[in-house]
Amino acid sequence: MPTARLAEALDGLRAERIGHGISCLGDPALVARLRESQVPLEVCPTSNVCTRQVPGLAAHPLPRLLAEGLFVTLNSDDPPMFGTTLTEEYRRAASVLGLSRAGLAELAANGVRASFLDPDAKQALLAEIDSVAAGSGSGSGSGSAAGGVSAETRA
Repeated sequence: MPTARLAEALDGLRAERIGHGISCLGDPALVARLRESQVPLEVCPTSNVCTRQVPGLAAHPLPRLLAEGLFVTLNSDDPPMFGTTLTEEYRRAASVLGLSRAGLAELAANGVRASFLDPDAKQALLAEIDSVAAGSGSGSGSGSAAGGVSAETRA
């Protein structure tokens, strides 16, 4: 999405989140605005590769978006169409893009914060993410928390 359309979505539509907003990196003023406003960017790396928004997964700007201090959620877009799952997006973010366990946990927590869940449900999921990230939660619970919240961010 061209940066002018991103600004138009923020101004004209008062967008509460931006899907596929990786093009914001082409406009430093827009990056600063998104950093300040903390409008969530729904990022779907595999989709971006399949639609040729980026030449390959290793070239995906997810790490840069995070380094810029933007509010990013990790999503899977259309899993059947793009042959991925949310779990696979997290795996690729770690193995190809080099995100740490803490970085992955922050993405999952961002998904919760950006969701339309009620505050009690958000707090419960954030506590579960913290527990899993600290290594004291069950492995099976971590996938359900991350998967459930990111689905909510797409609603």
